Amino acid sequence: MNTTPTATLARGDGIGPEITDAVLEILDAAGADIQFDEIQIGESQFLAGHKSGISPDTWPTIRKNPIFLKAPITTPLGGGYKSLNVTIRKTLNLFANVRPSKSYSPFVPCAFPEMNLVIVRENEEDLYAGIEHQQTEEVTQVLKLITRPGCERIVRYAFEYARAHGRERVTCMTKNNIMKHTDGLFSQVFQEIAQEYPDLGSDHQIIDIGSARLAASPQDFDVIVTLNLYGDILSDIASQISGSVGLAGSANVGEHVSMFEAVHGSAPDIAGEDIANPSGLLAGAVQMLAHLGQLEVAERIENAWLSTLEQGIHTADVFDASRSAERVGTKGFAKAVSERMGERPGTLAPASYEGAKLDVSSVAHAPRKNDKVLEGVDVFLDWSDGDRAPNDLGSGLVAAGDAWKLKMITNRGVKVWPNGMPETFCTDHWRCRFLPSSGEVTNADIVDLLGRLGAAGFDVIKTENLYRFGDRRGYSLGQGE
Repeated sequence: MNTTPTATLARGDGIGPEITDAVLEILDAAGADIQFDEIQIGESQFLAGHKSGISPDTWPTIRKNPIFLKAPITTPLGGGYKSLNVTIRKTLNLFANVRPSKSYSPFVPCAFPEMNLVIVRENEEDLYAGIEHQQTEEVTQVLKLITRPGCERIVRYAFEYARAHGRERVTCMTKNNIMKHTDGLFSQVFQEIAQEYPDLGSDHQIIDIGSARLAASPQDFDVIVTLNLYGDILSDIASQISGSVGLAGSANVGEHVSMFEAVHGSAPDIAGEDIANPSGLLAGAVQMLAHLGQLEVAERIENAWLSTLEQGIHTADVFDASRSAERVGTKGFAKAVSERMGERPGTLAPASYEGAKLDVSSVAHAPRKNDKVLEGVDVFLDWSDGDRAPNDLGSGLVAAGDAWKLKMITNRGVKVWPNGMPETFCTDHWRCRFLPSSGEVTNADIVDLLGRLGAAGFDVIKTENLYRFGDRRGYSLGQGE
């Protein structure tokens, strides 16, 4: 019976086919036990009319194989094309993006020779849900969606990753001092789950100062876990200060399928010239092998790559006459790494993947239930009558509300009624908080309120129900409330 795992392979666009060939040569030289199903995605599929760069008949191949090695692709300019990476991540539930960033100084210049960190980024939620609306002539919105299941999976994965890879500390970064319900949920879950890992250190940092500390002292971090947008930004910062984005690989991990790739793009301007560095895709392939449990092969490849780097055999992007011994192209670099299988670096720390196999099923969400009580409703209006005086709006809403009590009006989150400040700038987008005058409130009561507001001539553009979950208020207060 053949137990060799099968991976989906996409050679990509631009330099993708060249670096893929180089990586496959190195995998073969290392004795990797893997076979490939090749698919076509990217530019050719975009131009064939598939707006996400992938045709419907390609999905079954990707879904049947547990791993997917993807070279960089090119997205044509214009035309309303969607991100292929985001489509794949969200369709296949690839919830964790894992990006190691480390220094290879002095062989690749880096101001932080002790840097060796990993960023674990939530990969599906947050602002990347892409739910946006224009609600008034002056105001647009985007929904930031954070779920408890998503938080639990990514935070637990970060701790499991740290434990499996011999790391010592996990740092959470959020903006929970401002976004108390979304980022607040993420940091709360982090604190809860950290208690399950007493063998690992943990701490929380506000994302703005945390980003500054990462840029100034990356050697102080070990594993960072964070939300989608913050992780995207932090990963690029870390890759840049490590010395070269071209050396970085990325894993997108799911319970059923996981995708591995280079961090960099398809670089069509140098395609076909045999000068591209295959190291980023090779780093992704090493992550893939570790994910499969082929730890000795992953270790063998990385140590051969480190030895090649140490011996000064460099591609053009990292070549420097003062410290490099030989400038090689894509094919020459693959040949050099292949010839060094079994070697270990002498200066750089050798790779070790002992015990690094991680069981993704162990990060499952634990369902919970709290009593949910409806307390009121926020009604959002498009209103720009007269000089946009909040008192005029408040008077009209009080008259239309009848059985409801208008508690406050905010504009861009700042309370402007009652007792607002005249200096506060007001646009045409108003949040009006209604609470019942007495007794309990039902959805039927909210529908009746909206009917009354509509009859009074108000343009309701959105509502958000106000809930309490157990002893927790499930909505934010207005600034100044």
